[in-house]
Amino acid sequence: MLFPESRRALEQPAGPPVWSEEHDIDAERAQARAAALAEPREDVAEVRDVDADGVPCRLYRPAGARPGVVVHLHGGGFVFHDVEVHDASARRLANRTGLSVLSVDYRRPPEDPFPAAPDDVSTALGWLQAHEPGPYVAHGDSAGGNLALVAALRHPGVLAAAVLVYPFLDPTAGFESYRTAADGFDPREAAWYWQQYAATPADLEHPDLAPLRSDRFGTLPPTLVVTAEHDPLRDEGEHLALRLAEEGVEVVSTRYQGQLHGFWRHPSVFPAAEPLMGQVAGFVRQHVP
Repeated sequence: MLFPESRRALEQPAGPPVWSEEHDIDAERAQARAAALAEPREDVAEVRDVDADGVPCRLYRPAGARPGVVVHLHGGGFVFHDVEVHDASARRLANRTGLSVLSVDYRRPPEDPFPAAPDDVSTALGWLQAHEPGPYVAHGDSAGGNLALVAALRHPGVLAAAVLVYPFLDPTAGFESYRTAADGFDPREAAWYWQQYAATPADLEHPDLAPLRSDRFGTLPPTLVVTAEHDPLRDEGEHLALRLAEEGVEVVSTRYQGQLHGFWRHPSVFPAAEPLMGQVAGFVRQHVP
């Protein structure tokens, strides 16, 4: 069942699909940034750009911030979006959790394919440990959820929790939701993202790119996995949650009914976005009191 706001979103005109010759990566990046700059933004006590050992990041510190930092990794199929596009979301995340948020402007393909992005996240996390007191939480949506999971797997014991919002995990598109729940997110688009991200065919089987292949799930911190009912990525996220539970990881898995991929970032369009942010904040506060 599609909720009315999801049906209205699907009716909006779209540009050329990413896999077509008419598509322009630079133009879409610019359009996304312009749209984000036009959105309302909450005030945060301190917002400043920082150089995390060569990785550009933006640090948000809310008034009365508690000790701890949420490392936010933006979605966008690895190819699109940046800290500017996610600025409004990072501000909300800081204000709701009461923690500082470090939004990481990791390198993107096709200019910088795998493993540039997870390497940048690792560098930023190392910088954070040297400059900001913990605990630390990894948070990401879509491709950012992939990077948050990979960061937790790469750095066991460093994170107090992880939050994965409709994570993008499976380059094989092997789950049933790619055929039954692909509303507004064509599987050909997903395949194109993986093609841009992987530097070689062998990368598509590397657990730092395809984390469902990891054999280290038992090392993960408490994890929140969020999925949307009408999203081709739904089943891979829920499969991950089940595997974590079977490994003894403390995991919470929530499917948001009637929602599309991408709803988390648009509270003015999707009424479920703010309750989701509240759920994330509650989960984070539980593990970073």
